[in-house]
Amino acid sequence: MTPVSAARTKLDRRSLLAASGALGGATLPGCGSAGAAAEAKTAPAVPTAERAGFVERDGMRLMLDAEPYSFVGANIWYGAYLGADAAYGDRARLGRELDRLQALGITNLRILAGAEEGPLAHSVKPGFRTKDAWNEPLLRGLDYCLAEVAQRGLRAVLYLTNFWEWSGGMGSYLWYATGTYLDNGDPAHPWPEFPDHNADFYASPPAVEMFREHVRRVVGRTNSVSGVEYADDPAIMSWQLCNEPRPGGSDEKIAATLPAYYAWIADSARLIRALDRNHLVSLGHEGTIAAGGRDEVVIEAHAEIDYVTAHIWPLNWGWVDGKDLAGTWQAGAAKVAEYLAAHERIAASLDKPLVLEEFGFPRDGERYDPSAPTTFRERYYAMIYGAVESSVARGGPICGSNFWAWNGEARAAHSDYRFQDGDRQYMGDPPHEPQGWYGNFDTDEPMLALIRSHAAKLRA
Repeated sequence: MTPVSAARTKLDRRSLLAASGALGGATLPGCGSAGAAAEAKTAPAVPTAERAGFVERDGMRLMLDAEPYSFVGANIWYGAYLGADAAYGDRARLGRELDRLQALGITNLRILAGAEEGPLAHSVKPGFRTKDAWNEPLLRGLDYCLAEVAQRGLRAVLYLTNFWEWSGGMGSYLWYATGTYLDNGDPAHPWPEFPDHNADFYASPPAVEMFREHVRRVVGRTNSVSGVEYADDPAIMSWQLCNEPRPGGSDEKIAATLPAYYAWIADSARLIRALDRNHLVSLGHEGTIAAGGRDEVVIEAHAEIDYVTAHIWPLNWGWVDGKDLAGTWQAGAAKVAEYLAAHERIAASLDKPLVLEEFGFPRDGERYDPSAPTTFRERYYAMIYGAVESSVARGGPICGSNFWAWNGEARAAHSDYRFQDGDRQYMGDPPHEPQGWYGNFDTDEPMLALIRSHAAKLRA
C-alpha cells in the first residue's frame, strides 16, 4: 500500500485526484480481446504440457493444470522475516500463521522478496541487501517461507523491490547510485516531491543495474531448504517487479518519466523471462490512480506483463473519512465501484486477467486496537469479494484478490501503536504506519467468517 500517515494521505491523495481528474463513467465489460500490437509485445507462453503445476495465462484467465485458477489471497510481506533463522525470525509463528490462513481458505500469498537497507526513515531492517552485499540469513528465510508455502499447496507472488520507503526500495537504489535520498513525509519536501524524486530511478543506469543484480540473485536462486531451484518451484505463481511502481507524482514528472518507465518495465520482464520460463511476470501497479488518471499509461505499462493488477485504498485516497465512515461510506463505495469497473475494462482491452492484489479499509472510528469493530471493513470486503465472484462466474477478467493484510497473532508493542526499530511483532501494517491500521487479526471473527465464505464460494 501507499505508505504515508493517515492525515498526510488524505491531503496527498486528494491533491493527486484533483490533478488527475475523476474517472469517467465505466461499465462492466464482457470477455474482450486485446489489440494485436499490445498482445504481440507479451512473451509467448511455454506450452501448458511443459508447465504442469505452474500457474499460467490463457487470455483473461489464469490457469493451473488446464483448469481455471481463481483465488482468495492475503498480503503477508514479512514472510521471509519470520522464516529467518535469526534473532528477528520466528519460524514457529510463521507455521501458525500459514496454518491459520490455509484454514480460512487462503490459497495465494503476496510476499516481499526485496528490501534495500539505507538511510530512509521508517524502513524495515535488516534488508535483503546493502549496496555491496546480500543478507544470506534473510534470503534463507525466504527459502524457508517458500518451502512452508509449498508444503501447504499454496502459491506465492514475490515482489522484488518497492516504490515506497518502508522497505528501502527505489529510494535506496538511488542513494546507492547517487548518494542522495529524500524521506517521504519530510515537511521540507511536500507531496509530490517524494514520488517525483523516486521516479528518477528509472532513468538512472547504475540504480537500475543494481536492481537487476538483485533480480538475478533471487530469481536464479536455489532454495537452501527444499533444494528446488526457484525457477522450477510451482509454489511461486508470479515474479513481481515492484510494489506500486509509479512514474512520478506530478503530471509534469509523469510525462517526462514515461519513456524510461516503460523501458524499465519491458527490460525487467525480459530479464526475468530469460532467467525463468516457468513463472508469470507481474508489475504490482496500483492502476489509474498512479498514472495521472490515464488508462493508456496503465495499458502500455502492462504490454509485456502477464496480468493486470489494481490496488484500492478508499481512505488513503480521500474517498471516505475514517472518523465519519457512516457519513462517507455511500460516496466512497460509488468510487470503488467505478474504479473496479474501469480496471475490468482495461484488463479486458488487453485480454489479460485482473488481480485485486491490495485492498484495505480501517476499523470503525479509524481505531487500531483489535477490540474496535470492523463494521465498514466488512462492507468493503464484501464489495470486493462480490466483484471477484461476479467476474469469475461470468468469465470476466478478475481472477483473484489479496487483502491487505494479515496481522494474525501479532499485537502492537507500544501504546501509541507505532513501530520502533528492533520490534519483532511484524504485522501486515508496515513499519511506517500505525500498527493495526488495516491488518486483520486472528481474533477478528466477523472478518474471518467473511473470508471463509468467499473462499467457499470460489471453490464451488
